[in-house]
Amino acid sequence: MKQLVLAGGGHAHLHVLKALAAHPWPGVEVTLISPYARQIYSGMLPGWMAGHYRLDQCAAALGPLLKAAKVRFIQDSVSGLNARRRVIHTLHSGDVAYDVLSLDTGAQVDASCLAATGARLLAIRPIESFVVDWTQQVDLFKQAGKARLAVVGGGAAGVELALAARYRLNLELGADNVEVILITGSDLLPGHGPGIVRRVTHTLARRRIEVVRGYAAGCSSGLLLSDGTTIPVDCVIAATGVKPAAWLADSRLALAQDGFIAVQDGQQSVSHPEVYAAGDVASRIDAPHAKSGVYAVRAGPVLASNLNRALKGLTPLGYQPQKRSLYLLATGPREAILSWGGLSASGGWAWKWKDWIDRRFMRQYDLNPETGMGEEHEPA
Repeated sequence: MKQLVLAGGGHAHLHVLKALAAHPWPGVEVTLISPYARQIYSGMLPGWMAGHYRLDQCAAALGPLLKAAKVRFIQDSVSGLNARRRVIHTLHSGDVAYDVLSLDTGAQVDASCLAATGARLLAIRPIESFVVDWTQQVDLFKQAGKARLAVVGGGAAGVELALAARYRLNLELGADNVEVILITGSDLLPGHGPGIVRRVTHTLARRRIEVVRGYAAGCSSGLLLSDGTTIPVDCVIAATGVKPAAWLADSRLALAQDGFIAVQDGQQSVSHPEVYAAGDVASRIDAPHAKSGVYAVRAGPVLASNLNRALKGLTPLGYQPQKRSLYLLATGPREAILSWGGLSASGGWAWKWKDWIDRRFMRQYDLNPETGMGEEHEPA
């Protein structure tokens, strides 16, 4: 019996579980290792923060998928990997050997520059921790009757989180009792076209979110900007760049320059052909792309095929990530901004489109009790 280990419960691995549920792989025992019994969809997180969704509407439960796919589940965190010995180390459950390994463990927020803040620091990853921290923080703001919040990070995540926080806190406390500041680093929405940057800038101003260009470090009163200015805040949300888990450095896998697993066409490790990786834990050296959930989702089908082929001794199939993606940025209320290449637009209709896409995507994990299958959909 060959051993396939899936480390991490990310979106690419959800597709692998669905593939196994549809067509079991004879002679293969599959184990999933994940610290959480569900996968929260990051695309719906701002909507949850704003109060538009219940958390269960944004999360895929692993239990029904695991049962349908007949996959063994170890609820634990990966703490190490010895690729030479083909062994995964877990925090509490011992070592797990594999013949073929797939990694979809995500990345960590690099909030080291903010560690010295005297404010409460909320990192957006892992999402499970963030949802607990945000819920508690809203309660603390309600007790205080006012809120002064900073979001550090000028990418799409930082923009959406700042707008969602402002909307939710306005409802809870009243707009005059809320202050939200977005610290963008060198630029707002780097990599996006000037049209959407202008539209987002206008939206942030209309929502009364102060935008500060520059870099921030933690200090006793909150944040210290690179020009020496201090910004006193009660809470800091870190939507900064990502960093790899420390254990990757000792894994014996070849790593890309950013410290994540170097993979090639087909999501195969460049150094160990029996290892595959997708999502934020991997960096495609032949076709670099942003670390965004849409790439993990789209890599899911070819990852499932290639894991099956690897177990049969076959060569992997190729997969080239798309060169650009549709972005639908939630703006707090039930409105959104659309970005596609150099085009941008906004309004309530964009939110309805985003909401339809997201809800349809999540329905594929609501398995039919008779067939054990869900709908087949991808996010935009």
